[in-house]
This record gives sequence, structure tokens and C-alpha cells, in this order.
Amino acid sequence: QLQLVESGGGLVQPGGSLRLSCAASGVPLDHYAIGWFRQAPGKEREGVSCITATGGTRKYADSVKGRFTIARDYVKSTVNLQMNNLKAEDTAVYYCAVDFGATCIMTRTDNFGSWGQGTQVTVSP
Repeated sequence: QLQLVESGGGLVQPGGSLRLSCAASGVPLDHYAIGWFRQAPGKEREGVSCITATGGTRKYADSVKGRFTIARDYVKSTVNLQMNNLKAEDTAVYYCAVDFGATCIMTRTDNFGSWGQGTQVTVSP
């Protein structure tokens, strides 16, 4: 069974950077569209970014455009989320998931599965 694992979270000051990584244990991610989501305390989960299997389509939430970049590493078979110029409002648990619908429509959360356990990102002085 496909199981995703996130890594790379941590504590960073405002304006700082982190890179999150999403991998699957024993299974290459190369053929799957992958989405990144986040959930802050007391808020609903929201889509952050998504990339198709070929990398030809990348989507971003308006709140992160120009600051976050999603990319595939075909050597390591991971999907990475580079987060720059982090803000306090980026604080959340970040999850990656497989988009079995392969469309990267992040509002269609029922298309997403094999969710990871999440990695905490905290942006604080």
C-alpha cells in the first residue's frame, strides 16, 4: 500500500526558508500527481500546491504564489516544496497526498489519498 512520508519541517523566523520533501516508502512517486496541503490550528485543511506526474502542471494557492515552489526530484523520487519568505500565517502542519484524479484540482480533496502523517512548520520570531 502506498504510504507517503513528509520531512523537512521545523521552526523558522519570518522571512526564512524551509524545504519540505514528500517520499513514498518502497514505491517511486514518479507516476503520481502529488499535492501539498496544510492545516493550521482551528482552521480547515487547505491546498497549497500540486504537481502532475510529468511536472508539466504546477498549481499554487494564491497565498503562497511567488514564495513557494513545487518540484519533482526524479533521482530521489520525491516531491519537494521550497518555501521562501515564510510568514507567521504559514504556520501549520503540512501534508502531502497522492492525487489519484491526476488533475491537481486541490479543492477536490476526495481525489487525494495516501496521506502522510504531516510535518510541522512553525514561523515565529
